[in-house]
Amino acid sequence: MRRKIEDEREARACLKAAKAASLKPGEWAREHGIDGRSLNAWRVNLARGEAGRRSAVIKTGLVELVAAPVSRAEARYVVRVADAEIELTDDFRDDTLVRLVRALRSC
Repeated sequence: MRRKIEDEREARACLKAAKAASLKPGEWAREHGIDGRSLNAWRVNLARGEAGRRSAVIKTGLVELVAAPVSRAEARYVVRVADAEIELTDDFRDDTLVRLVRALRSC
C-alpha cells in the first residue's frame, strides 16, 4: 500500500522532485512509494489555488466611494468580509449599506 501525501509542503516537494526527474507525477509517485492519486489531488488543488490568486489580481478594480458627513453617533459597527471592511454608525441609512455591499460585490 502506498502512502498518501500529508501536507502542502510535502506535496510541493514531491511535485518539484518529479519535475526535476523529468517524470510525470504519477510515475514519480510509484517509484517512491507514494499514492499517485494523493499526489495528483494535491497537484490539482495547488493549481486551483494559484489560478484563484491570479484571477483575483485580474478581477481587482477601483470602486469610488464618496463619504458623507457623519453626525454624532453612540456606537460604531465594523463589518469585515475577507479583506474588505465597512464601518458604520448607529445612524447609517439602509440604502447606504446596500450601495456599499454592492460595491464590495463588484470587486
